[in-house]
Amino acid sequence: MMTTSANKPHIMFLFSDTGGGHRSASEAIIEALDLEFPERYTWEMVDFFKDYAPFPLNYSGKTYPTISGWKLIWKASYEYADDRKRMKGIYDIAWPVVRKGAQRLVAEHPCDLIFSVHPLINLPVLRCKPHQIPMVAAVTDLVTTPVAWYQPGLDTLVVPTVPAYERGLELGMRPDQMAIIGLPVADKFCHPVADRMALRETLGWSTDRPIVLIIGGGDGMGPLAPNAFAIDDLATDLEMVVVAGRNHKLKARLEAHDWKHPHHIYGFVRQLPDFMQAADMMVSKAGPGTICEAFIAGLPVILYSMVPGQEEGNVTYVAENGAGVWAPKPALVAETVLRWVRHPEERQKFIDISKNLARPDASRQIARLIGDKVGLRQD
Repeated sequence: MMTTSANKPHIMFLFSDTGGGHRSASEAIIEALDLEFPERYTWEMVDFFKDYAPFPLNYSGKTYPTISGWKLIWKASYEYADDRKRMKGIYDIAWPVVRKGAQRLVAEHPCDLIFSVHPLINLPVLRCKPHQIPMVAAVTDLVTTPVAWYQPGLDTLVVPTVPAYERGLELGMRPDQMAIIGLPVADKFCHPVADRMALRETLGWSTDRPIVLIIGGGDGMGPLAPNAFAIDDLATDLEMVVVAGRNHKLKARLEAHDWKHPHHIYGFVRQLPDFMQAADMMVSKAGPGTICEAFIAGLPVILYSMVPGQEEGNVTYVAENGAGVWAPKPALVAETVLRWVRHPEERQKFIDISKNLARPDASRQIARLIGDKVGLRQD
């Protein structure tokens, strides 16, 4: 086995900043590796599209928020590419354009293992990497998993759910080639708080009102404001925590609103694990990472928007399992919040299911899988 740094195995993580989930998945796995095998390996993260893809693919990260908002076009593109033969055709057409970048990536980053968290990266790198270097990928979509994830050349494909595993079998992956582990989540989300009321006091929140947490991902995507305002119009006693993320215009709009209920407005925060532990329910877009973090916190979920294609299965997974509801209009969101405030026994059923779906050990399990691949053993 090739080693690159004082006999420590070196791992290259391939990601893309097309949405926050790919970067956060890589960071969660690296954190878990540090916990499992401290100072016994080296690593690097490489944004394949930004650093090695040709124009205009190298602008994918910057254009993703805009393009994914064109819902009809995005859905049609997703559905067209979600076919094994058509996807192969797309790769064959793109190969002459991306080949040099993929070859340069492999040449410039010698490593002992390649770990990918983006589906479109996998096949080009598999075509270029040395045969002896293992490549592992982790699916960052919960259920509606793009066909590009399922590459027979991968040593192991980590999948988050049984439906994702079953799709792999349908697409020709071997059962022993996949591992149902879960979605990698940062360690700070994985430790239940001992005293929720004490945490609320620390945050400056009420201890005698239901807390509704409203988020739209790190970039504040989706119709967050109309849903928050609809909840604020409810004639019931509650407190609202609204996180606008990096969306400064959204934060300013929220701050200018004439609120009827006690409320807290935040921009981008690093205390989201505490927010989830302290809240009673969550209103969110259907991002897979956020959903899995909510499961770990035992939060019932109201989903108000989704990216067509890959997030549609997230909605189905949450709703059909009974961990939350799909409410694509502000009136439906407000109606569900009101019902859960007035009927805590109903809300508790969703909480129990949410906890049962949680996989808080996923990142650590993936880290141990990587350790096995590169010869690391726990002390």
